[in-house]
Amino acid sequence: MAHQFFFNSYILDSLPAPEIGFDVVQDLSEPRLRMYITQRGVKSFFVRKRVNGRDKRIIIGKYPETDIEEARAKVNEVLDNVAKKIPNRRKRISFKNFVQSYLEHKVRRSEDSFVKLKRAIDKHFKNLFDKNIQDITQQDLQQSLDNIDGRSMALRMQELLQSIFNYACDMGYRKNNPLDNIEKITVVRRERKLTKSGLKKLLSVINKEKDTNLRAAFLMLIYGFAPKTKIFKMRWEDLDFNHDMWGDMPLSDRAVLLLQDLPQDSEWVFMGRGRFHIIDPRTAWKHVTTKANLSDVTMDDVHKFLMRALVWNPDKDNLRNNMNDLLDELFA
Repeated sequence: MAHQFFFNSYILDSLPAPEIGFDVVQDLSEPRLRMYITQRGVKSFFVRKRVNGRDKRIIIGKYPETDIEEARAKVNEVLDNVAKKIPNRRKRISFKNFVQSYLEHKVRRSEDSFVKLKRAIDKHFKNLFDKNIQDITQQDLQQSLDNIDGRSMALRMQELLQSIFNYACDMGYRKNNPLDNIEKITVVRRERKLTKSGLKKLLSVINKEKDTNLRAAFLMLIYGFAPKTKIFKMRWEDLDFNHDMWGDMPLSDRAVLLLQDLPQDSEWVFMGRGRFHIIDPRTAWKHVTTKANLSDVTMDDVHKFLMRALVWNPDKDNLRNNMNDLLDELFA
C-alpha cells in the first residue's frame, strides 16, 4: 500500500530514493493522485484506472516540472480521457507512417539513441513499411523477428513491436495486438565476470597505456560513472571545474584531477581521427583486457559494475561524495 500524506513541495523535495525498485506515495488531498520515486530519484505523478479489465497507470508528468496543483487539476481530465471509448478508425495507414507517428508521440530519447532506434527499425522492419498496419498479421511479425540476427536484438525489437501495436490499439487502428500471441523471445544473459580485483587489474594495465589520449579515456570509464558513448563524446564546454560538474552530473575527485591535466586544444576532450571524438576503440580495449587476463570484459561491464556499486543520491554533493567513497574503497 502506498504511503499517504498531503502532498506539499517540502515533503516531496525531501523524499529519499529507494535503494532498489521504486516507491509509491499517495496524496490525501486528491487520493487518486500518486507519485513514483525511482532508484535514481526521478519523481512522477500518475493515476490508476481499470480499463477493459486491465489496470492502467497513466503518467501525468514529472515533478517538479509539473507542480502539485497542476497535477491535482489534471486528474479528472486524464481519467476521463482514459475512460473514453476508443474510436474505430476506418482510414487506413501504412506501417511506415504509423511508426513515424509513434516515434513522434511516444518516444523520448537522446538524439543519438533516437537515431540508433530509427536505424534499427529501418533495418529490421523495412519489409513491413508498405503494408497497412490494419493488415499486418502475426505471421508477418514472426517472420520479421525470425530474420533478426542475435536473440538480444530480436527481443528488443519484439518489445518495440509490442509497444507500437499497443499504441495502434489505443488509437483505434487495431482491435487487438498480434504480438500477444507470439511467444516471448528468451535470452540467456551473459555472466558478467568483472569483480573488484578485476577492476584493479584493469586500472593497473590502463595506467601503463602508452597512448596518453586512450589512457585518459579509459580511466574516465572508471572515474566518470557514465557509459562509454557519453565519455567519448565529452566536450570541454560542458565541464565546470569551478563546481566540479559535467553538465548536470557531478565529477568525482579523480575525474577532476585527470581532466585538468589534459590539453584543452580542441572541442572534444578525447580526440579521435579527423578532428572528431573517439568513437569505439575496441581494438585498444581488447589489448588492455587481454593483458589483464580479462578478455571477456567489455567497456559496458565497467560502467555497469560501478553503477551497481554506487549508492545513488539525487543531491549532487552527496552523490559526488558517494562516488569518491566508492573509488577510494575499490582502489585503496
